[in-house]
Amino acid sequence: MSAPAATGVRSATRARIAERTLRSDRWWLTPLLTVLGLTVFVVYATIRSFVRTAYWVDDYHYLTPFYSPCVSASCAPGSSHFGVWVGELPMWIPLAFLSLPFLLGFRLTCYYYRKAYYRSFWLSPPACAVAEPRARYTGETRLPLILQNAHRYFFYVGFVISLVNTYDAILAFHSPGGFGFGLGNVILVVNVILLWGYTLSCHSCRHVTGGRLKHFSKHPVRYRIWTFVSKLNTRHMQFAWITLGTLIITDCYIMLVASGTISDLRFVG
Repeated sequence: MSAPAATGVRSATRARIAERTLRSDRWWLTPLLTVLGLTVFVVYATIRSFVRTAYWVDDYHYLTPFYSPCVSASCAPGSSHFGVWVGELPMWIPLAFLSLPFLLGFRLTCYYYRKAYYRSFWLSPPACAVAEPRARYTGETRLPLILQNAHRYFFYVGFVISLVNTYDAILAFHSPGGFGFGLGNVILVVNVILLWGYTLSCHSCRHVTGGRLKHFSKHPVRYRIWTFVSKLNTRHMQFAWITLGTLIITDCYIMLVASGTISDLRFVG
């Protein structure tokens, strides 16, 4: 049996160039920075999701997004904003088991992140006019990459989780001592706003709001929503990276306050 014909840049109809690229600029810098940035976040988020320490500040009702919603008997007292649904969890199950798998799926199947890790981790391709190391290209037509089409369903769950994060941020203004807010509240609110920016700028959100409409003139409200989401969509890449940073900052600040390393800067109460 003959070997399958090569596709992509190695197909018979493409120019035969021995060099991987004729580019003389530092084309490898962007893939390298992407690998470093995504690796730092994945390592940090994985460690923090499993350590089960310093994630809840009872005095101010600060709950880190990496542990929300916390609905098991293993959660710190007061951190179960939606009640206790299950008993004690083994250490290998994160306390935010209801949200983390879906958030991972939402980010992993995101159109921008797909481009980012395809080009950086898989080098497919690493940059424009740079040949990838594979001889064949099948895109997202086969397993496992065909599962990327589930992105819109992860978006629905991600939307609900953004509502949960919003509730957590609002609840943090009502501590046991009454209404008050501090630097932690500011960080939580900014993080939630940016998370909404990432969620609403999603390509699936744009499709949900107006993708199937044939006559915008008959649906003026949806058209306005679609226009707003379309404007956000142009900033989806920026929101994708910014929210990785704000999630780390939010979690790190709550961790430092919960552990007693620093005190929350209070403005009221």
